[in-house]
Amino acid sequence: MRKYSVQLTEQEHEQLTDIIRKGKAPARQITRAHILLKAHNGERYADIAHAVGVSEVTVTTVCREFQTLRTDAIYRKRPNRVYARRLDGAAEAQLIALACSAPPEGRASWTMQLLADRMVQLEVVETISAETVRRTLKKTTLSLGRSVSTASPQRQTRRL
Repeated sequence: MRKYSVQLTEQEHEQLTDIIRKGKAPARQITRAHILLKAHNGERYADIAHAVGVSEVTVTTVCREFQTLRTDAIYRKRPNRVYARRLDGAAEAQLIALACSAPPEGRASWTMQLLADRMVQLEVVETISAETVRRTLKKTTLSLGRSVSTASPQRQTRRL
């Protein structure tokens, strides 16, 4: 027995058939249209996956999305994820100020992990990864590796 039943209306069936027949839609949409039509005809998920050239997980996902989105399921590109930002404007400013300050004793410069650890220690954030620190600092012209913070070093030209 299948997990998700696909029962197309006459209009939905016609819409999917047109997408396949015209062949002008992106390949992902055409593939998903094939999946829905085959599922509507009662084919097993494994047979659909083999015929269309996708995994059974893809077939299951398309059929599951069909339950809520109907034929709009073929247009969906990726999950609609919304991630909460770890650093707001004030926290970013604190990070930049920290990165511009003198490094800890015994260190020549700040590392991303040291900055992340210090931000947690200062209770600016609960947790933060070194990658988040890197991406935040990348948005600025700040360079932890140079004494002068510029986009490219200026060449010294000598006149003779």
